[in-house]
Amino acid sequence: MIDDEPESERVSALAPFRHGIFRAVWAASLVSNFGGLIQGVGAAWMMTTIATSSYQVALVQASTTLPIMLFALVAGAIADSFNRRKVMLVAQTFMLVVSALLTLFTWFGWMTPWTLLAFTFLIDSGTALNSPSWQASVGDMVPRPKVPAAVALNSLGFNITRSVGPAIGGIIVAAAGAAAAFAANAISYIGLIVVLFRWKPALPEQTLPRESLGAAMGAGLRYVAMSPNIAKVLVRGSAFGFSAGAVLALLPLVARDVVKGDALTYGIMLGAFGIGAVGGALISVRLRQLLSSEVMVRMAFAGFALCALNAAVSHNAWQTSAGLLIGGACWVIALSHFNVTVQMSTPRWVVGRVLSIYQTATFGGIALGSWIWGVVADAHGAETALIAAAVAMLAGGAIGFLLPLPRQTVLNLDPLNRFKEPMLALDLKPRSGPIAIMIEYIIREDDVPEFLATMAERGRIRRRDGARNWTLARDLENPGIWIEHYHTPTWVEYIRHNRRATHADAVVGERIRALHSGEDPPRVRRMIERPTTAGTSLVSPKGPIDH
Repeated sequence: MIDDEPESERVSALAPFRHGIFRAVWAASLVSNFGGLIQGVGAAWMMTTIATSSYQVALVQASTTLPIMLFALVAGAIADSFNRRKVMLVAQTFMLVVSALLTLFTWFGWMTPWTLLAFTFLIDSGTALNSPSWQASVGDMVPRPKVPAAVALNSLGFNITRSVGPAIGGIIVAAAGAAAAFAANAISYIGLIVVLFRWKPALPEQTLPRESLGAAMGAGLRYVAMSPNIAKVLVRGSAFGFSAGAVLALLPLVARDVVKGDALTYGIMLGAFGIGAVGGALISVRLRQLLSSEVMVRMAFAGFALCALNAAVSHNAWQTSAGLLIGGACWVIALSHFNVTVQMSTPRWVVGRVLSIYQTATFGGIALGSWIWGVVADAHGAETALIAAAVAMLAGGAIGFLLPLPRQTVLNLDPLNRFKEPMLALDLKPRSGPIAIMIEYIIREDDVPEFLATMAERGRIRRRDGARNWTLARDLENPGIWIEHYHTPTWVEYIRHNRRATHADAVVGERIRALHSGEDPPRVRRMIERPTTAGTSLVSPKGPIDH
Protein backbone atom coordinates (compact mmCIF):
# COMPACT_ATOMS: atom_id res chain seq x y z
CA MET A 1 0.00 0.00 0.00
CA ILE A 2 1.23 3.52 -0.84
CA ASP A 3 1.30 5.90 2.10
CA ASP A 4 -0.10 9.39 1.80
CA GLU A 5 2.45 12.19 1.92
CA PRO A 6 2.38 15.89 2.75
CA GLU A 7 0.16 18.12 0.67
CA SER A 8 3.11 20.22 -0.47
CA GLU A 9 4.68 17.16 -2.06
CA ARG A 10 1.49 16.16 -3.81
CA VAL A 11 1.38 19.34 -5.86
CA SER A 12 5.00 19.01 -6.98
CA ALA A 13 5.44 18.01 -10.61
CA LEU A 14 8.35 15.74 -9.62
CA ALA A 15 6.72 14.16 -6.55
CA PRO A 16 6.13 10.75 -8.23
CA PHE A 17 9.90 10.30 -8.52
CA ARG A 18 10.02 9.83 -4.74
CA HIS A 19 8.55 6.37 -5.30
CA GLY A 20 11.27 3.90 -6.25
CA ILE A 21 9.18 1.67 -8.51
CA PHE A 22 7.91 4.67 -10.48
CA ARG A 23 11.50 5.86 -11.00
CA ALA A 24 12.64 2.44 -12.15
CA VAL A 25 9.75 1.84 -14.54
CA TRP A 26 9.99 5.41 -15.85
CA ALA A 27 13.71 5.02 -16.62
CA ALA A 28 13.28 1.60 -18.22
CA SER A 29 10.36 2.89 -20.27
CA LEU A 30 12.57 5.75 -21.44
CA VAL A 31 14.97 3.23 -22.99
CA SER A 32 12.12 1.17 -24.44
CA ASN A 33 10.53 4.28 -25.95
CA PHE A 34 13.85 5.14 -27.59
CA GLY A 35 13.82 1.75 -29.27
CA GLY A 36 10.19 2.09 -30.33
CA LEU A 37 10.77 5.47 -31.95
CA ILE A 38 13.90 4.26 -33.73
CA GLN A 39 11.90 1.30 -35.02
CA GLY A 40 9.11 3.67 -36.12
CA VAL A 41 11.53 5.79 -38.15
CA GLY A 42 12.95 2.67 -39.74
CA ALA A 43 9.52 1.30 -40.66
CA ALA A 44 8.17 4.60 -42.00
CA TRP A 45 11.26 5.36 -44.08
CA MET A 46 11.60 1.80 -45.32
CA MET A 47 8.02 1.98 -46.57
CA THR A 48 8.84 5.10 -48.61
CA THR A 49 11.50 3.05 -50.43
CA ILE A 50 9.45 -0.10 -51.10
CA ALA A 51 5.87 1.21 -51.34
CA THR A 52 4.12 1.76 -54.63
CA SER A 53 1.75 4.52 -53.40
CA SER A 54 1.31 7.26 -50.78
CA TYR A 55 -1.58 5.22 -49.45
CA GLN A 56 0.78 2.49 -48.26
CA VAL A 57 3.06 5.03 -46.58
CA ALA A 58 0.14 6.45 -44.59
CA LEU A 59 -0.92 2.92 -43.64
CA VAL A 60 2.23 2.59 -41.50
CA GLN A 61 0.69 5.09 -39.09
CA ALA A 62 -2.66 3.30 -39.33
CA SER A 63 -1.07 -0.08 -38.59
CA THR A 64 0.42 1.32 -35.36
CA THR A 65 -2.92 2.62 -34.10
CA LEU A 66 -5.39 0.06 -35.47
CA PRO A 67 -4.44 -2.65 -32.90
CA ILE A 68 -5.26 -0.28 -30.06
CA MET A 69 -8.66 0.41 -31.59
CA LEU A 70 -9.35 -3.32 -32.11
CA PHE A 71 -7.92 -4.88 -28.95
CA ALA A 72 -7.88 -2.15 -26.31
CA LEU A 73 -11.18 -3.11 -24.67
CA VAL A 74 -10.11 -6.75 -24.33
CA ALA A 75 -6.76 -5.57 -22.97
CA GLY A 76 -8.53 -3.29 -20.51
CA ALA A 77 -10.68 -6.14 -19.23
CA ILE A 78 -7.53 -8.25 -18.84
CA ALA A 79 -5.83 -5.37 -16.98
CA ASP A 80 -8.69 -5.18 -14.44
CA SER A 81 -9.08 -8.95 -14.10
CA PHE A 82 -5.49 -10.22 -13.93
CA ASN A 83 -2.21 -9.21 -12.33
CA ARG A 84 -1.20 -6.13 -14.30
CA ARG A 85 2.51 -6.69 -13.79
CA LYS A 86 2.28 -10.16 -15.34
CA VAL A 87 0.20 -8.82 -18.24
CA MET A 88 2.90 -6.23 -18.95
CA LEU A 89 5.61 -8.90 -18.81
CA VAL A 90 3.76 -11.02 -21.38
CA ALA A 91 3.23 -8.02 -23.66
CA GLN A 92 6.85 -6.84 -23.47
CA THR A 93 8.18 -10.34 -24.16
CA PHE A 94 5.86 -10.73 -27.15
CA MET A 95 7.05 -7.42 -28.61
CA LEU A 96 10.68 -8.41 -28.13
CA VAL A 97 10.13 -11.65 -30.09
CA VAL A 98 8.26 -9.92 -32.93
CA SER A 99 10.89 -7.19 -33.16
CA ALA A 100 13.62 -9.82 -33.42
CA LEU A 101 11.73 -11.52 -36.27
CA LEU A 102 11.26 -8.16 -38.00
CA THR A 103 15.02 -7.63 -37.81
CA LEU A 104 15.71 -11.05 -39.37
CA PHE A 105 13.19 -10.57 -42.20
CA THR A 106 14.73 -7.21 -43.05
CA TRP A 107 18.31 -8.49 -42.83
CA PHE A 108 17.62 -11.35 -45.23
CA GLY A 109 15.69 -9.16 -47.69
CA TRP A 110 12.33 -10.87 -47.26
CA MET A 111 10.40 -7.65 -46.59
CA THR A 112 7.45 -6.45 -48.70
CA PRO A 113 5.09 -3.52 -47.97
CA TRP A 114 2.40 -5.83 -46.60
CA THR A 115 4.87 -7.89 -44.57
CA LEU A 116 6.17 -4.70 -43.01
CA LEU A 117 2.63 -3.60 -42.17
CA ALA A 118 1.95 -7.02 -40.63
CA PHE A 119 5.00 -6.83 -38.36
CA THR A 120 4.14 -3.26 -37.37
CA PHE A 121 0.59 -4.38 -36.60
CA LEU A 122 1.85 -7.24 -34.39
CA ILE A 123 4.27 -5.03 -32.44
CA ASP A 124 1.55 -2.55 -31.75
CA SER A 125 -0.83 -5.34 -30.82
CA GLY A 126 1.64 -5.96 -27.99
CA THR A 127 1.45 -2.26 -27.18
CA ALA A 128 -2.35 -2.51 -27.12
CA LEU A 129 -2.14 -5.35 -24.58
CA ASN A 130 0.47 -3.51 -22.50
CA SER A 131 -0.96 -0.01 -22.46
CA PRO A 132 -4.10 -0.35 -20.26
CA SER A 133 -2.16 -2.35 -17.65
CA TRP A 134 0.70 0.16 -17.74
CA GLN A 135 -1.54 3.21 -17.42
CA ALA A 136 -3.74 1.62 -14.76
CA SER A 137 -0.59 0.62 -12.83
CA VAL A 138 0.31 4.27 -12.34
CA GLY A 139 -2.22 4.27 -9.49
CA ASP A 140 -0.43 1.25 -8.00
CA MET A 141 2.92 3.07 -8.02
CA VAL A 142 1.94 6.49 -6.65
CA PRO A 143 -0.91 7.84 -4.45
CA ARG A 144 -4.02 9.03 -6.27
CA PRO A 145 -3.32 12.79 -5.74
CA LYS A 146 -0.03 12.33 -7.62
CA VAL A 147 -1.59 10.58 -10.63
CA PRO A 148 -1.86 13.79 -12.75
CA ALA A 149 1.83 14.55 -12.12
CA ALA A 150 2.76 10.93 -12.87
CA VAL A 151 0.83 11.00 -16.15
CA ALA A 152 2.58 14.25 -17.08
CA LEU A 153 5.98 12.72 -16.24
CA ASN A 154 5.19 9.70 -18.39
CA SER A 155 4.35 12.04 -21.26
CA LEU A 156 7.54 13.96 -20.53
CA GLY A 157 9.61 10.77 -20.63
CA PHE A 158 8.10 9.60 -23.89
CA ASN A 159 8.58 12.97 -25.51
CA ILE A 160 12.15 13.35 -24.27
CA THR A 161 12.84 10.26 -26.33
CA ARG A 162 10.73 11.63 -29.15
CA SER A 163 12.84 14.80 -29.23
CA VAL A 164 16.05 12.91 -30.02
CA GLY A 165 15.01 9.33 -30.76
CA PRO A 166 13.75 9.97 -34.31
CA ALA A 167 16.92 11.87 -35.22
CA ILE A 168 19.00 8.98 -33.86
CA GLY A 169 16.74 6.64 -35.79
CA GLY A 170 17.30 8.66 -38.95
CA ILE A 171 21.08 8.47 -38.47
CA ILE A 172 20.92 4.70 -37.85
CA VAL A 173 18.74 4.12 -40.93
CA ALA A 174 20.91 6.35 -43.11
CA ALA A 175 24.15 4.74 -41.89
CA ALA A 176 23.27 1.09 -41.28
CA GLY A 177 19.83 0.47 -42.74
CA ALA A 178 16.41 -0.33 -41.32
CA ALA A 179 17.51 -3.70 -39.93
CA ALA A 180 19.80 -1.96 -37.43
CA ALA A 181 16.92 0.23 -36.27
CA PHE A 182 14.72 -2.82 -35.75
CA ALA A 183 17.51 -4.60 -33.81
CA ALA A 184 17.90 -1.58 -31.52
CA ASN A 185 14.20 -1.76 -30.72
CA ALA A 186 14.39 -5.46 -29.87
CA ILE A 187 17.23 -4.85 -27.39
CA SER A 188 15.39 -1.92 -25.77
CA TYR A 189 12.70 -4.17 -24.26
CA ILE A 190 15.14 -6.07 -22.04
CA GLY A 191 15.55 -3.43 -19.30
CA LEU A 192 11.82 -2.95 -18.78
CA ILE A 193 11.26 -6.71 -18.66
CA VAL A 194 13.88 -6.98 -15.89
CA VAL A 195 12.31 -4.14 -13.86
CA LEU A 196 8.82 -5.61 -14.16
CA PHE A 197 10.08 -9.06 -13.22
CA ARG A 198 11.60 -7.68 -9.99
CA TRP A 199 8.58 -5.53 -9.03
CA LYS A 200 6.37 -7.21 -6.42
CA PRO A 201 3.42 -4.84 -5.80
CA ALA A 202 1.20 -5.31 -2.74
CA LEU A 203 -2.18 -6.04 -4.30
CA PRO A 204 -5.53 -6.34 -2.47
CA GLU A 205 -6.75 -9.87 -1.93
CA GLN A 206 -9.41 -10.99 -4.39
CA THR A 207 -12.27 -12.57 -2.43
CA LEU A 208 -14.76 -12.80 -5.30
CA PRO A 209 -14.48 -15.06 -8.34
CA ARG A 210 -13.00 -13.39 -11.41
CA GLU A 211 -15.50 -12.01 -13.94
CA SER A 212 -15.57 -13.66 -17.34
CA LEU A 213 -13.88 -11.66 -20.08
CA GLY A 214 -17.19 -10.90 -21.75
CA ALA A 215 -18.81 -9.76 -18.49
CA ALA A 216 -15.79 -7.59 -17.64
CA MET A 217 -15.90 -5.93 -21.07
CA GLY A 218 -19.64 -5.35 -20.70
CA ALA A 219 -19.10 -3.78 -17.28
CA GLY A 220 -16.54 -1.39 -18.74
CA LEU A 221 -18.82 -0.38 -21.60
CA ARG A 222 -21.73 0.07 -19.19
CA TYR A 223 -19.64 2.25 -16.87
CA VAL A 224 -18.68 4.55 -19.75
CA ALA A 225 -22.24 4.64 -21.12
CA MET A 226 -23.54 5.73 -17.69
CA SER A 227 -20.78 8.35 -17.19
CA PRO A 228 -21.62 11.42 -19.31
CA ASN A 229 -18.39 13.28 -18.55
CA ILE A 230 -16.24 10.36 -19.70
CA ALA A 231 -18.32 10.11 -22.88
CA LYS A 232 -17.46 13.73 -23.66
CA VAL A 233 -13.76 12.97 -23.33
CA LEU A 234 -14.13 10.05 -25.76
CA VAL A 235 -15.78 12.21 -28.40
CA ARG A 236 -13.20 14.96 -28.08
CA GLY A 237 -10.29 12.50 -28.05
CA SER A 238 -11.58 10.78 -31.17
CA ALA A 239 -11.97 14.10 -32.98
CA PHE A 240 -8.46 15.16 -31.99
CA GLY A 241 -6.93 11.85 -33.09
CA PHE A 242 -8.78 11.89 -36.42
CA SER A 243 -7.57 15.36 -37.40
CA ALA A 244 -4.18 15.65 -35.68
CA GLY A 245 -3.04 12.19 -36.79
CA ALA A 246 -2.68 13.54 -40.33
CA VAL A 247 0.58 15.31 -39.50
CA LEU A 248 2.40 12.23 -38.20
CA ALA A 249 0.91 9.97 -40.88
CA LEU A 250 1.99 12.22 -43.76
CA LEU A 251 5.27 13.51 -42.31
CA PRO A 252 7.41 10.97 -44.26
CA LEU A 253 5.86 12.33 -47.47
CA VAL A 254 6.44 15.91 -46.32
CA ALA A 255 10.10 15.10 -45.66
CA ARG A 256 10.58 13.31 -48.99
CA ASP A 257 8.38 15.25 -51.42
CA VAL A 258 7.63 18.69 -49.97
CA VAL A 259 10.99 19.68 -48.47
CA LYS A 260 13.03 17.22 -50.61
CA GLY A 261 14.82 15.61 -47.65
CA ASP A 262 16.00 12.16 -46.64
CA ALA A 263 15.69 9.82 -43.63
CA LEU A 264 17.74 12.19 -41.47
CA THR A 265 15.44 15.09 -42.39
CA TYR A 266 12.45 13.01 -41.36
CA GLY A 267 14.14 12.13 -38.08
CA ILE A 268 14.94 15.78 -37.35
CA MET A 269 11.34 16.76 -38.02
CA LEU A 270 10.09 14.09 -35.64
CA GLY A 271 12.68 15.32 -33.15
CA ALA A 272 11.28 18.83 -33.38
CA PHE A 273 7.83 17.41 -32.71
CA GLY A 274 9.27 15.61 -29.67
CA ILE A 275 10.99 18.74 -28.33
CA GLY A 276 7.69 20.58 -28.56
CA ALA A 277 6.02 17.68 -26.77
CA VAL A 278 8.57 17.89 -23.93
CA GLY A 279 7.72 21.56 -23.54
CA GLY A 280 4.02 20.71 -23.54
CA ALA A 281 4.52 18.08 -20.84
CA LEU A 282 6.52 20.54 -18.70
CA ILE A 283 3.82 23.22 -18.80
CA SER A 284 0.74 20.99 -18.77
CA VAL A 285 0.54 20.77 -14.96
CA ARG A 286 0.79 24.55 -14.67
CA LEU A 287 -1.79 25.06 -17.42
CA ARG A 288 -4.21 22.80 -15.53
CA GLN A 289 -3.95 25.21 -12.61
CA LEU A 290 -4.50 28.33 -14.73
CA LEU A 291 -7.00 27.31 -17.42
CA SER A 292 -10.19 25.33 -17.63
CA SER A 293 -10.19 21.97 -19.37
CA GLU A 294 -12.16 23.30 -22.31
CA VAL A 295 -9.86 26.26 -22.91
CA MET A 296 -6.78 24.00 -22.84
CA VAL A 297 -8.23 21.59 -25.37
CA ARG A 298 -9.47 24.29 -27.75
CA MET A 299 -6.01 25.87 -27.69
CA ALA A 300 -4.51 22.46 -28.52
CA PHE A 301 -6.83 21.99 -31.50
CA ALA A 302 -6.04 25.47 -32.80
CA GLY A 303 -2.28 25.07 -32.29
CA PHE A 304 -2.21 21.77 -34.13
CA ALA A 305 -4.22 23.25 -37.00
CA LEU A 306 -1.50 25.91 -37.30
CA CYS A 307 1.15 23.16 -37.33
CA ALA A 308 -0.64 21.26 -40.14
CA LEU A 309 -1.14 24.39 -42.21
CA ASN A 310 2.53 25.35 -41.84
CA ALA A 311 3.62 21.85 -42.92
CA ALA A 312 1.41 22.18 -46.01
CA VAL A 313 2.74 25.53 -47.23
CA SER A 314 6.38 25.35 -46.10
CA HIS A 315 9.10 24.09 -48.43
CA ASN A 316 11.84 24.61 -45.88
CA ALA A 317 12.68 21.84 -43.40
CA TRP A 318 13.51 24.29 -40.60
CA GLN A 319 10.26 26.23 -41.01
CA THR A 320 8.32 22.97 -40.99
CA SER A 321 10.22 21.86 -37.88
CA ALA A 322 9.36 25.14 -36.13
CA GLY A 323 5.67 24.44 -36.72
CA LEU A 324 6.14 20.91 -35.43
CA LEU A 325 7.39 22.34 -32.13
CA ILE A 326 3.93 23.86 -31.65
CA GLY A 327 2.24 20.68 -32.82
CA GLY A 328 4.18 18.51 -30.38
CA ALA A 329 3.26 20.73 -27.43
CA CYS A 330 -0.41 20.73 -28.40
CA TRP A 331 -0.38 16.95 -28.90
CA VAL A 332 0.81 16.30 -25.34
CA ILE A 333 -1.34 18.97 -23.74
CA ALA A 334 -4.49 17.52 -25.29
CA LEU A 335 -3.80 13.79 -24.91
CA SER A 336 -2.34 13.98 -21.40
CA HIS A 337 -5.29 16.08 -20.29
CA PHE A 338 -7.74 13.57 -21.74
CA ASN A 339 -5.85 10.76 -19.98
CA VAL A 340 -5.79 12.53 -16.61
CA THR A 341 -9.50 13.38 -16.86
CA VAL A 342 -10.35 9.73 -17.48
CA GLN A 343 -8.10 8.44 -14.67
CA MET A 344 -9.36 10.95 -12.11
CA SER A 345 -13.00 10.19 -13.03
CA THR A 346 -12.72 6.41 -12.72
CA PRO A 347 -12.42 4.07 -9.69
CA ARG A 348 -9.69 1.44 -9.58
CA TRP A 349 -11.97 -1.52 -10.25
CA VAL A 350 -12.70 -0.38 -13.80
CA VAL A 351 -9.89 2.06 -14.64
CA GLY A 352 -8.12 -0.31 -17.06
CA ARG A 353 -11.27 -0.82 -19.10
CA VAL A 354 -12.22 2.85 -19.20
CA LEU A 355 -8.68 3.83 -20.24
CA SER A 356 -8.81 1.17 -22.95
CA ILE A 357 -12.12 2.54 -24.26
CA TYR A 358 -10.59 6.03 -24.29
CA GLN A 359 -7.64 4.65 -26.24
CA THR A 360 -9.98 2.89 -28.63
CA ALA A 361 -11.75 6.17 -29.35
CA THR A 362 -8.61 8.27 -29.67
CA PHE A 363 -6.40 5.84 -31.56
CA GLY A 364 -9.35 4.68 -33.62
CA GLY A 365 -9.66 8.30 -34.70
CA ILE A 366 -5.94 8.36 -35.54
CA ALA A 367 -6.19 5.11 -37.53
CA LEU A 368 -9.26 6.27 -39.46
CA GLY A 369 -7.71 9.70 -40.07
CA SER A 370 -4.42 8.18 -41.23
CA TRP A 371 -6.29 6.11 -43.81
CA ILE A 372 -8.49 8.98 -45.02
CA TRP A 373 -5.70 11.55 -45.14
CA GLY A 374 -3.53 8.98 -46.96
CA VAL A 375 -6.24 8.53 -49.59
CA VAL A 376 -6.55 12.32 -49.98
CA ALA A 377 -2.76 12.66 -50.27
CA ASP A 378 -2.66 9.90 -52.89
CA ALA A 379 -5.24 11.72 -55.00
CA HIS A 380 -4.38 15.38 -54.40
CA GLY A 381 -0.98 15.54 -52.70
CA ALA A 382 0.20 15.78 -49.10
CA GLU A 383 -0.20 19.57 -49.03
CA THR A 384 -3.92 19.41 -49.84
CA ALA A 385 -4.46 16.65 -47.28
CA LEU A 386 -2.77 18.69 -44.54
CA ILE A 387 -4.85 21.79 -45.32
CA ALA A 388 -8.03 19.71 -45.14
CA ALA A 389 -6.85 18.22 -41.85
CA ALA A 390 -6.23 21.72 -40.45
CA VAL A 391 -9.84 22.64 -41.23
CA ALA A 392 -10.97 19.43 -39.51
CA MET A 393 -8.92 20.37 -36.43
CA LEU A 394 -10.67 23.72 -36.14
CA ALA A 395 -14.02 21.95 -36.47
CA GLY A 396 -12.94 19.51 -33.74
CA GLY A 397 -12.20 22.42 -31.42
CA ALA A 398 -15.64 23.87 -32.14
CA ILE A 399 -17.28 20.66 -30.87
CA GLY A 400 -16.55 22.07 -27.42
CA PHE A 401 -19.47 24.49 -27.80
CA LEU A 402 -21.79 21.47 -27.85
CA LEU A 403 -19.84 19.03 -25.65
CA PRO A 404 -17.67 21.02 -23.23
CA LEU A 405 -15.27 19.00 -21.10
CA PRO A 406 -16.06 18.63 -17.37
CA ARG A 407 -14.54 20.97 -14.82
CA GLN A 408 -11.32 19.84 -13.17
CA THR A 409 -12.35 18.29 -9.84
CA VAL A 410 -10.77 15.65 -7.62
CA LEU A 411 -13.24 12.95 -6.50
CA ASN A 412 -12.59 10.41 -3.78
CA LEU A 413 -13.05 7.25 -5.82
CA ASP A 414 -11.45 4.91 -3.28
CA PRO A 415 -13.65 1.92 -2.35
CA LEU A 416 -16.18 2.76 0.36
CA ASN A 417 -15.81 -0.69 1.97
CA ARG A 418 -18.94 -0.28 4.12
CA PHE A 419 -20.87 -3.20 2.68
CA LYS A 420 -21.04 -6.33 4.81
CA GLU A 421 -22.53 -9.47 3.37
CA PRO A 422 -25.83 -10.08 5.20
CA MET A 423 -26.62 -13.24 7.17
CA LEU A 424 -28.95 -15.33 5.04
CA ALA A 425 -31.49 -17.97 6.02
CA LEU A 426 -31.26 -19.67 2.62
CA ASP A 427 -28.17 -21.56 1.49
CA LEU A 428 -27.25 -19.49 -1.57
CA LYS A 429 -24.44 -20.33 -3.94
CA PRO A 430 -22.39 -17.57 -5.60
CA ARG A 431 -24.27 -18.13 -8.88
CA SER A 432 -27.73 -18.34 -7.30
CA GLY A 433 -30.14 -15.84 -8.77
CA PRO A 434 -31.69 -13.71 -10.10
CA ILE A 435 -31.61 -11.51 -7.01
CA ALA A 436 -34.24 -8.81 -6.50
CA ILE A 437 -33.59 -5.93 -4.11
CA MET A 438 -36.24 -3.59 -2.74
CA ILE A 439 -35.46 -0.63 -0.48
CA GLU A 440 -38.31 1.20 1.23
CA TYR A 441 -38.08 4.92 2.03
CA ILE A 442 -40.52 7.21 3.85
CA ILE A 443 -40.41 10.70 2.35
CA ARG A 444 -42.23 13.83 3.43
CA GLU A 445 -44.27 15.55 0.71
CA ASP A 446 -42.16 18.72 0.86
CA ASP A 447 -39.01 16.65 0.22
CA VAL A 448 -40.35 14.78 -2.82
CA PRO A 449 -38.77 17.06 -5.52
CA GLU A 450 -35.32 16.82 -3.92
CA PHE A 451 -35.78 13.09 -3.37
CA LEU A 452 -36.65 12.50 -7.03
CA ALA A 453 -33.64 14.49 -8.24
CA THR A 454 -31.31 12.61 -5.92
CA MET A 455 -32.78 9.23 -6.82
CA ALA A 456 -32.21 9.98 -10.51
CA GLU A 457 -28.50 10.18 -9.68
CA ARG A 458 -28.78 7.05 -7.50
CA GLY A 459 -30.35 5.16 -10.41
CA ARG A 460 -27.52 6.17 -12.74
CA ILE A 461 -24.94 4.98 -10.21
CA ARG A 462 -26.79 1.70 -9.64
CA ARG A 463 -26.99 0.90 -13.36
CA ARG A 464 -23.42 2.02 -13.93
CA ASP A 465 -22.18 -0.41 -11.27
CA GLY A 466 -24.14 -3.41 -12.59
CA ALA A 467 -27.76 -3.17 -11.39
CA ARG A 468 -30.46 -4.15 -13.87
CA ASN A 469 -34.07 -3.03 -14.30
CA TRP A 470 -33.74 -0.21 -11.77
CA THR A 471 -37.08 1.46 -10.96
CA LEU A 472 -38.59 3.81 -8.39
CA ALA A 473 -42.23 3.36 -7.35
CA ARG A 474 -44.66 5.19 -5.03
CA ASP A 475 -47.27 3.49 -2.89
CA LEU A 476 -50.78 4.47 -4.03
CA GLU A 477 -52.40 3.95 -0.61
CA ASN A 478 -49.51 5.38 1.44
CA PRO A 479 -47.92 8.10 -0.79
CA GLY A 480 -45.17 8.71 1.72
CA ILE A 481 -43.72 5.26 0.97
CA TRP A 482 -41.31 4.93 -1.98
CA ILE A 483 -39.75 1.68 -3.19
CA GLU A 484 -36.40 1.47 -4.99
CA HIS A 485 -36.21 -1.81 -6.91
CA TYR A 486 -33.47 -3.43 -9.00
CA HIS A 487 -32.03 -6.82 -9.98
CA THR A 488 -28.66 -8.49 -10.21
CA PRO A 489 -28.23 -11.74 -12.16
CA THR A 490 -26.58 -13.66 -9.30
CA TRP A 491 -25.77 -13.33 -5.62
CA VAL A 492 -22.06 -12.82 -6.31
CA GLU A 493 -22.94 -9.99 -8.72
CA TYR A 494 -25.00 -8.40 -5.95
CA ILE A 495 -21.95 -8.46 -3.68
CA ARG A 496 -19.72 -7.20 -6.49
CA HIS A 497 -22.18 -4.39 -7.20
CA ASN A 498 -22.08 -3.18 -3.58
CA ARG A 499 -18.29 -3.42 -3.31
CA ARG A 500 -17.92 -1.13 -6.31
CA ALA A 501 -19.33 1.80 -4.32
CA THR A 502 -16.90 4.68 -3.74
CA HIS A 503 -16.71 7.52 -1.25
CA ALA A 504 -18.00 9.87 -3.96
CA ASP A 505 -21.04 7.61 -4.46
CA ALA A 506 -21.68 7.64 -0.71
CA VAL A 507 -22.48 11.36 -0.87
CA VAL A 508 -25.62 10.53 -2.86
CA GLY A 509 -26.60 7.77 -0.43
CA GLU A 510 -26.16 10.09 2.52
CA ARG A 511 -28.43 12.72 0.93
CA ILE A 512 -31.12 10.08 0.42
CA ARG A 513 -30.86 8.82 3.99
CA ALA A 514 -31.15 12.41 5.24
CA LEU A 515 -34.45 12.72 3.37
CA HIS A 516 -35.81 9.47 4.83
CA SER A 517 -38.21 10.42 7.65
CA GLY A 518 -38.84 7.00 9.18
CA GLU A 519 -37.73 6.23 12.71
CA ASP A 520 -35.75 3.22 11.47
CA PRO A 521 -33.27 3.19 8.55
CA PRO A 522 -34.65 2.44 5.07
CA ARG A 523 -35.79 -1.18 5.00
CA VAL A 524 -33.91 -3.45 2.59
CA ARG A 525 -35.43 -6.67 1.24
CA ARG A 526 -33.22 -9.10 -0.66
CA MET A 527 -35.06 -11.86 -2.51
CA ILE A 528 -34.24 -14.63 -4.95
CA GLU A 529 -36.69 -14.99 -7.81
CA ARG A 530 -38.11 -18.44 -8.50
CA PRO A 531 -40.49 -19.72 -11.20
CA THR A 532 -43.56 -21.71 -10.13
CA THR A 533 -43.16 -24.52 -12.66
CA ALA A 534 -43.02 -28.05 -11.26
CA GLY A 535 -39.61 -29.65 -10.89
CA THR A 536 -37.74 -26.37 -10.51
CA SER A 537 -34.69 -26.63 -8.27
CA LEU A 538 -35.17 -24.65 -5.06
CA VAL A 539 -32.66 -23.19 -2.63
CA SER A 540 -32.77 -25.02 0.67
CA PRO A 541 -32.95 -23.28 4.05
CA LYS A 542 -29.85 -23.34 6.21
CA GLY A 543 -31.93 -24.28 9.22
CA PRO A 544 -35.29 -23.59 10.88
CA ILE A 545 -36.88 -20.37 9.65
CA ASP A 546 -39.38 -18.39 11.71
CA HIS A 547 -42.52 -17.48 9.78
